[in-house]
Amino acid sequence: MVVAFALAGRMDIDFEKEPLAVDKNNQPVFLKDIWPSRTEISKVVAASVTPAMFKEVYSKISKGTDRWNSLKIEPSLQYGWKDSSTYIHNPPFFQTTELSLPKISNINNAYVLCSFGDSITTDHISPAGNIAKKSPAARYLHDRHVEQVDFNTYGARRGNDEVMARGTFANTRIINKLSPKVGPQTTYVPTGEILDISDAAFRYGKEGHQLIILAGQ
Repeated sequence: MVVAFALAGRMDIDFEKEPLAVDKNNQPVFLKDIWPSRTEISKVVAASVTPAMFKEVYSKISKGTDRWNSLKIEPSLQYGWKDSSTYIHNPPFFQTTELSLPKISNINNAYVLCSFGDSITTDHISPAGNIAKKSPAARYLHDRHVEQVDFNTYGARRGNDEVMARGTFANTRIINKLSPKVGPQTTYVPTGEILDISDAAFRYGKEGHQLIILAGQ
């Protein structure tokens, strides 16, 4: 039995009261008349989805592709960090982590980096979309001879802390009250300059300032 479903160009109709079309005898045809039964659906699933399909796929997963298996690696107990990689980078918190927790210090000599309203989300804080061609992350990649066509996305480069540090608050629709316009910028308070948020953060850090980020203000 072949079950067909067509709206005939009609939208927003009451399927219980309004017919979809008329049959050859000029009788109204309702959605309930052509909707497949559970038995019919089960027959199609049973004929189309078989255990053999899953066995075939999962039997190859652990083997990998020829390209994957041809990669040359050196046996090691630890990951071999490659400084030139723009995808995976050894983050500083891995290099300085100790068993004992650091003491919590007071906030001193601090500046407000950003002031956001109630609508701030994780998409604003850590975007996963494309890397804008004029963004700090783009400049970082360009300095490492990565062409714009190969910038990829923040999501693809999450393994590189240098890229993600520059991608924090990089959402082009973010609203920062310390910026005169919408976008990932802020006012560098000591001079009044308008800078990309990450550029201002790096400058504050080099000068020994702590940073405060306000939300829900």
